[in-house]
Amino acid sequence: MSWFKGIEFAHAIFLWLLILVPLMVAWYIWKEKQIYGTFNMSATKGFATPKKSYIGVLRHYGIVLRGLAVILLIIALARPQSSLSWQNTTTEGIDIMIASDISGSMLAEDFKPNRLEAGKQIAIDFIKARPDDRIGLVIFSGESFTQCPLTIDHSVLINLYQDIHNGMIEDGTAIGMGLATAVNRLKDSEAKSKVIILLTDGSNNMGSIAPATAAEIARQFGIRVYTVGIGTHGYAPYPVQTPYGIQYQKMEVDIDEPTLTKIASITGGKYFRATNNETLKNIYTQIDQLEKAKIDVTQYRKKTEMFLPFAVIALILLSLEFILRNTKFKGALS
Repeated sequence: MSWFKGIEFAHAIFLWLLILVPLMVAWYIWKEKQIYGTFNMSATKGFATPKKSYIGVLRHYGIVLRGLAVILLIIALARPQSSLSWQNTTTEGIDIMIASDISGSMLAEDFKPNRLEAGKQIAIDFIKARPDDRIGLVIFSGESFTQCPLTIDHSVLINLYQDIHNGMIEDGTAIGMGLATAVNRLKDSEAKSKVIILLTDGSNNMGSIAPATAAEIARQFGIRVYTVGIGTHGYAPYPVQTPYGIQYQKMEVDIDEPTLTKIASITGGKYFRATNNETLKNIYTQIDQLEKAKIDVTQYRKKTEMFLPFAVIALILLSLEFILRNTKFKGALS
């Protein structure tokens, strides 16, 4: 019943007394039958139909008023209370930088539609699942730059992520530079946990900072790095532009797994190998579970007594029944 929405009863056991109401009605009906007898006759033609009187109708109002009053008194005895609750929530925020390789080899199509696009879409799903975290994006190939600084406005981040493509910067694979740029974005963060997810499909062959050096810097700032090597084992189809259009050639997958493992080990993170869309999605799921924000919740509850209106209305009904029974409807109301 909508009347009692959000209402609790301190002494709900008293509500069992509502069983008395149908017993009262049953007793009243039995009493009425005892007072007003019946008799049988062969015909009623000689009896004029009496005019209907409102007094006859109102003679049952006594039991109605008393019944309603009893119901309200029982509800009042059960002590209805409105319950207002609220929470104070404290989140130990996590700051995450995603460092994504956009080199030419990321166009290989061992992932669908290719490594770069698959990585973008799965990372965007990861971002959507973490609305309370600040997340940013660094891209790298032969050099690196920040595509999006740390932000809680994930719609902006997602739009910027969708815009990245191969050819934005000089080609190559500068893993150390990409990691260092991400570290630079996190070093001044005051978050309880600082994380970098570094995704690449190659070996470090450019840049002025070695991957291990960048990892040591990350460790000094308390930043944990999860490295992801993306690419199937063996060879992968790679699109090549020719005078006859796009042609595909098999390219050997060359991921420097020892270096990626070392980066993760130095920083207290973990190395993953993704060989298709599904395994890459599972990797992001694992990272999501490893880096859950801790939430402290304190619940407060305020209760307000609501029995008084029920008791007052019951008193009014009983008073009205008493007045009617002893004044205008004396003798008509039982």
